[in-house]
Amino acid sequence: MPPYTFFVTVNGGGGGGGGGGGGGGVVVVVVVVVVVVVVVVVVVVVLVVVLVEVLVLVLVLVLVVVLVLVVVVVVVVEVVVVVVVVVVLEVVVVVVVVVVVVVAVVVVVVVVVISS
Repeated sequence: MPPYTFFVTVNGGGGGGGGGGGGGGVVVVVVVVVVVVVVVVVVVVVLVVVLVEVLVLVLVLVLVVVLVLVVVVVVVVEVVVVVVVVVVLEVVVVVVVVVVVVVAVVVVVVVVVISS
C-alpha cells in the first residue's frame, strides 16, 4: 500500500447508509499526489539553481586564476625586458667609454710621436 493510505482511511466515507460514503478518500489521494508532485518540482528547481550557481562560481574562479596568471606573465615579461634593456645599455656605455679611451690614447701617442 502507498504511504499516503492513512489519509484515505481518515477521510474515507462512512460506509452503509445507502452507499453514500467513500468519495473523500479519492480527493485526499489527489491532493497528496499534487503535493508530492509540487514538492518534487520545487526540489528539482532548487537543485538546478544550486547547480547553476556552483557552475558560475567555478567559472568565476577559473577566470580569476587566468587573470592572475596573465598578470604574473606580464610582470615577468616586463621585468625581463627592463633587465635586458638595462644590461644592453650598460654594455653600450662600456663599449663607448672603451672606444673613447682608446681613441684618446691613440691621439695622445700620435701627438707625442709627431712632436718629438
